[in-house]
Amino acid sequence: MGEIGRIVQAADELSEPVNIPAEAYVSPEYARAERDRLWRKVWLQAGRIEDIPEVGNYITYDILDDSVVIVRTGPDKITALHNVCPHRGRKLIDVPAGTRNARGSRPNFICGYHGWTFDLEGRNTYFEHQEDWQGKLCEGLGDVGQVKVETWGGWLWVNLDPEAGPLKDYLEPAMTMLDPYQLQNMRARWRKWVIFDCNWKVAMEAFSETYHVATTHPEFMEFGQFRGWARNQGLHSNIGYDAPKGQEEDSGKLRLGAGEDPRLTTADMQNFTWANANTNTTATLVAVANRLKDELPEGTPAAEVSKYWIQTARAEDEARGVVWPTVDPQHTSQAGTAWQIFPNFQIGHAVNNMLCYQARPYKSDPDKCIFEAAVYELYPEGEAPATDWEYTEPADWPPVLQQDFANMAAVQQGMKNVGFRGAQPNPYMERSVASLHMNLAKFMGTGFPHRY
Repeated sequence: MGEIGRIVQAADELSEPVNIPAEAYVSPEYARAERDRLWRKVWLQAGRIEDIPEVGNYITYDILDDSVVIVRTGPDKITALHNVCPHRGRKLIDVPAGTRNARGSRPNFICGYHGWTFDLEGRNTYFEHQEDWQGKLCEGLGDVGQVKVETWGGWLWVNLDPEAGPLKDYLEPAMTMLDPYQLQNMRARWRKWVIFDCNWKVAMEAFSETYHVATTHPEFMEFGQFRGWARNQGLHSNIGYDAPKGQEEDSGKLRLGAGEDPRLTTADMQNFTWANANTNTTATLVAVANRLKDELPEGTPAAEVSKYWIQTARAEDEARGVVWPTVDPQHTSQAGTAWQIFPNFQIGHAVNNMLCYQARPYKSDPDKCIFEAAVYELYPEGEAPATDWEYTEPADWPPVLQQDFANMAAVQQGMKNVGFRGAQPNPYMERSVASLHMNLAKFMGTGFPHRY
């Protein structure tokens, strides 16, 4: 093994092999320090706008010791509040046992301990025996503190740092690259979460590269090669697939099957994906793929099969009131298949569906995390299913995701092995992993990747 050299702090250095120490994955001290150095300093995806459609609707979002209530306070206004009563520190909203978060509707918030009452903006409107405080609870001291909240892509984003800059500045260039996909118009098909036995970084990294596909998901190799790339994008990163000229859309989620007859392999891949992952496709795409063998002659070039499949599915969806946005193929090739939004959110985007992952620490335990995934797609107006977060044991997730889970648990254990010398990600296909740790280290002050 080569000798470990200087630390990596610039994106252009990530194209070379690096070593990532195990500290960030397994150290209890590192996990405890994340609360103040990381989670209280970054923008966090905390929910979907459609979860709070009416005034008074709220959801909660928890990250370690901190809890936030996000509430719709007007037709076009959303407010976020610290989920704590300023009187004695009791939570205003409790999360029901076994649920991911609390969700409901209220005209105001009343503390269950002493009855202090607050309007939807967090202003104190009532507490008994006010005179006992001798007029000292003024200038907001009796109010619930507000949290920065903004929206983008259909999501609610919060930042616990009162000095944080705008969300737009934080998200770029991901915002500009993903805006054409109109993610705000999609609605959840399913949403699952689980408390899992690995660090949150191990969980996120399991889905931020394609290098593992051939070994972890060998079934997919029957439908084509999955040579992928990963690129640093400032705080963030994105991944995608190499694609032949004329099939730039194959850099994205809507991939054509390879082989002698792409009509058949595309149908095979779509059916397998629908049955075993229930992600990255829709019923319309599957149905049209299954008809390719009947509607296109044998020997149709791959580029023409791809064009026919996508155009036909687009037209059939439009006929039922589902309009896909139009994204230039060259933009698709640059946007890739997924964006890793620093530090813990991934958006796997397409013009008609998306797959999103998020992982958060669980009780500052470096060996556990809250892992969640959601699949979204476009629906006709008013026909989206009503979904909520469902706790699902690992063995009950779709089979393809169970394959990833097996790696996640084994990696967490392996990184504690005295013989483990630190992660050595593929500089081309796993650059997103090195990018994450380079940026994490800038917040944490430790754990920088090192060049050889």
